[in-house]
Amino acid sequence: MKLEIWWLYLGAVVLISATPGPNVLYVTTRSIRFGFSAAMAGMTGCLSALLIILIASVAGVSAFMLAVPTAFEILKYAGAAYLIFLGIQTWRAPIVPPPQLATSPRETPSRVSLYRGGFLVGISNPKLLVFAAAFFPQFIAPDAPWAPQFAILVASFLAVEASFYVLYSLTSRRFAAHLTQADWQRRFNRVSGVIFAGFGCALLRYRP
Repeated sequence: MKLEIWWLYLGAVVLISATPGPNVLYVTTRSIRFGFSAAMAGMTGCLSALLIILIASVAGVSAFMLAVPTAFEILKYAGAAYLIFLGIQTWRAPIVPPPQLATSPRETPSRVSLYRGGFLVGISNPKLLVFAAAFFPQFIAPDAPWAPQFAILVASFLAVEASFYVLYSLTSRRFAAHLTQADWQRRFNRVSGVIFAGFGCALLRYRP
């Protein structure tokens, strides 16, 4: 892969990753509510799902899903349902008293639970399959070995995505102090819930 092609790809990936989506929202909400280490557990789940989707897209799953509309529809509705469920769950999240905020062991989910939540959010978006299948070929030279190019593209994508997760998580921690107030907690939960549900509804409207 030529260096100028990689720089062009890197610029495109930075623009894509900088745009907040369900994964970023999941990581930042966990950072604000439970702390940075909890956000990193969720981030790992999101990145694991992203890696699987990128590999699957190149392996032909995207082409299969586009050729078999029923398969795409099933995944689309399942992903939308999970995001809407997560939105309702976030909306109804209990208000935590100030002494317990981000410190109570009973309140903080396990790392496995946080990882699982991040993975489900990341894997529930079939649009990424179609996007990756159309995006990667634009930067792969047909006359060069395929595997090394793919490895570079995937590794770069994951590195940029992880960097933005960390950036958003650290930035969002500045708002954590406001969540010692019940009114701010309630507003945060409801706004986050509406955004999650909005992503789910948008997914329902998506047509490849």
